[in-house]
Amino acid sequence: MCQPVAWPRSMIARRHEINLQFNQFIDAVLLGTVFWFAHFIRFNGLIILDSLWTIDGFGRFVWILAVIMPFGPFLLEMQGFYNYPLEKSAWKSVRQMTAAGLWLFVLLGSAVIFLRLDVPSRSVLILFAIFAPIALLLRERIYVWHYVRRLRQGAVGERIIVAGERKSMGELMNTLTPAQKLEVQVVAAIDLETNGIETLVEALHRHAVGRVVLTFHRMELDKVQRAIEACETEGVEAWLNADFIHTSVARPSYEVLAKRPMLVFRASPELSWAMLVKASSDRVLAAIGLVVLSPLFVIVAIAIRCTSPGVVFFRQKRAGLHGHPFNMWKFRTMCADAEDLRGELSSRNLMKGPVFKVEDDPRVTKLGAWLRRTSIDEFPQLLNVLKGDMSLVGPRPLPVYEVEKFEAAAHRRRLSMKPGLTCLWQIRGRNKVTDFQDWVRMDLEYIDNWSVFLDLYILIRTIPVVLLGSGAK
Repeated sequence: MCQPVAWPRSMIARRHEINLQFNQFIDAVLLGTVFWFAHFIRFNGLIILDSLWTIDGFGRFVWILAVIMPFGPFLLEMQGFYNYPLEKSAWKSVRQMTAAGLWLFVLLGSAVIFLRLDVPSRSVLILFAIFAPIALLLRERIYVWHYVRRLRQGAVGERIIVAGERKSMGELMNTLTPAQKLEVQVVAAIDLETNGIETLVEALHRHAVGRVVLTFHRMELDKVQRAIEACETEGVEAWLNADFIHTSVARPSYEVLAKRPMLVFRASPELSWAMLVKASSDRVLAAIGLVVLSPLFVIVAIAIRCTSPGVVFFRQKRAGLHGHPFNMWKFRTMCADAEDLRGELSSRNLMKGPVFKVEDDPRVTKLGAWLRRTSIDEFPQLLNVLKGDMSLVGPRPLPVYEVEKFEAAAHRRRLSMKPGLTCLWQIRGRNKVTDFQDWVRMDLEYIDNWSVFLDLYILIRTIPVVLLGSGAK
């Protein structure tokens, strides 16, 4: 499938950039398949456009395939075929494919002339030239229909906050194309000329967004800097309208939104192939884990019902990516009225900070103590991983009411990555950590140094921690 709107490299647009590479691979396979099909038709005499009755087998045509598959998608990209599919007509796509096709046949002709390679049948090339544009255009139109449908259903898209000068914000919004307005939902527009930075921070807490667009003409740079710092501490991308920067001045790389240059300041890993591998492997491994552990789930569920009155699963609102709340699942390890008794135990809290941890918690059942020591109580969170609310590795999700008590703004940066089943905190002692600052420091260490190999390291280190119950209470 072709790459949708290529204007900003936000989370959506970076995903589209990755899709471009993947889609070029799909196009290469599609062109190769069409070429094989053209040979199949001609070889079996279904359509004959030359004077020959029989032609050679496909092996004689492999060198043509070796030119078509790698150079076809490249030439399509050079003609802009993958750009703005939601905003271009089918006729424009046909013109782009025609131009790319002419260059492709120039390459084939050059190979025949200079490398003295042979074209065993011109019919195959003619049939390919007829079928390939039809296949590509059909694929593109199906994709556009499917993508627009998903946008309107809210399955894809991005929520953002726009902040800055009122006039500049209006100009930015007016220059968004209809397709861009489908992909971006502005959940808040904050006039920083009349409101303080705290208004922006409150909006970040109220709306689960991953990007703030700052746009202005004459605003004080001190206020702009404080707005960027607020986004940085929250772990949210800050996009600065940089059309005041001349191209002759040395500058960092920037992105484009509504045809305006934007400086981007990131405080968390950006979307990449590695992040997509992480997301895909999370769901695959979670599905496998749920299947393998299903007998254990049944046994634990029966044991909980037999040893303690109440529900089997404990469900609680936790803060996910960018603070977006979700229902996290665990096996119930406490008595049914545990939440009502929490206030009575506040004086026994071992953690310094907003997190609540109690040693020898009287609310924990005997079976619950064993489930916690073996971490079996956490296994239902594989459902959250499969759903996409959590990852296998990431900062542990905290209850929403604890996140609301964060005193240091920097603590919220731990929300800039999807929460996980395990993390550095899990493998470095868990309950031995009594200061929330140390917990946050380990989470930020993970975020700042994230890689697939770090995830693999943490997963491997988690296995003996779970089996031995190290640091668990």
